[in-house]
Amino acid sequence: MRPARPRGGDDSRCPACRAPILRQLVGDRAALSVTADLTPLSHEQQAAVREPNRLIWCLRTSQFGTRRLVWLDPWHPPDCPHPHVTDHRCTTPNRTAPLVGPSDTLF
Repeated sequence: MRPARPRGGDDSRCPACRAPILRQLVGDRAALSVTADLTPLSHEQQAAVREPNRLIWCLRTSQFGTRRLVWLDPWHPPDCPHPHVTDHRCTTPNRTAPLVGPSDTLF
């Protein structure tokens, strides 16, 4: 029998920009795979980065230290004591040039 998996996610760093991130499935039935920045946002910052495809999450920490992302729904309290974070967008530029220089081979 396998041990129970914790409800929290995987704390790690973005492989490209090395920003601290949290990867987690959010939701009970039709879960979303979320990669969130762990930098807390103020109300002004939340308003600035909120877009239709970029969500804001409530980051709750249990008494055992397990972090869990929670939807910001219409019933979410405006004076929530937990930090709010957003989906991660890597800050490194997209790689458009080849990794190696030109060569004399066809492929």
